[in-house]
This record gives sequence, structure tokens and C-alpha cells, in this order.
Amino acid sequence: LFGKNALLSMLFQIGAGPGDMIANRIKEAYQKEEFEILEALIILMRELKEFYSLKIRSAEEDDEKVVLIVENRCFLREPIKRRNKLQYGKAFCRVNKGYFETALKKLIGDKINKIEVKFLHNDEEKDVCIEELIFYK
Repeated sequence: LFGKNALLSMLFQIGAGPGDMIANRIKEAYQKEEFEILEALIILMRELKEFYSLKIRSAEEDDEKVVLIVENRCFLREPIKRRNKLQYGKAFCRVNKGYFETALKKLIGDKINKIEVKFLHNDEEKDVCIEELIFYK
């Protein structure tokens, strides 16, 4: 009825609302308005340890951006594994994209212009998704 782009946007927004809420909760708990990139990521992952497991594979920084390649195991992996029509990194994962992009942008604030979470590939051996987090300065 709405088309693929509308569906992707809705799924992103489903994650963005809770991302905004957890960022506000973290700011209140830490009595702080802005965090450094790694500080925000560590605090967020500590809060979400029951739902996500994140490991940084590599980190690069230049004048324009900070790029982290991460291994991410999230609560959506099991439902995706059991359903033939669902694929890692596709529409279903837009919920996580909305969540993390919103929460991290709100926690880091004006230190960055934009955040992107990009799915790179599924690592079946480690049972994780490999993702790229890009923080544009």
C-alpha cells in the first residue's frame, strides 16, 4: 500500500523513538548533555547488554569522520535465522539502525554532524553481523 521506502522509514522510526528515550535516560543518569564517541558507545552498550553484544574490530579517524567496524549480535538474530523471508541487514534491521543512529546522535550532540550505521555482511561462523558505524564531524 505505501511502498518499500515508506516501510523502511516506518521501521527506522520504530527504532528512533526508543533511541531517543534511552539517550534522555542516560543524559539524566550521568547528569551530562554531551559525551565523546567511545564514551557514548560504551555507556549505551552497558545499558543494552541484555539485547546487544558489540565488539570493535577496527577504528579509523581522519579530519572528516570516525569509522568503527564492529561485530554486533543483537536480539533480532534468532528471529531472522528462523524465518526464510528475513535477511540480515535488510528491512527488519532498520529498527536497530533507527535506534542506534538516534541514540548516539543525541548523546554525542554537536560534536558530530551525522551518524550512519551500515550493514556490511553476516558472519555465520561468529554468529554476528559486521557493521560500520560512521560518525561525520
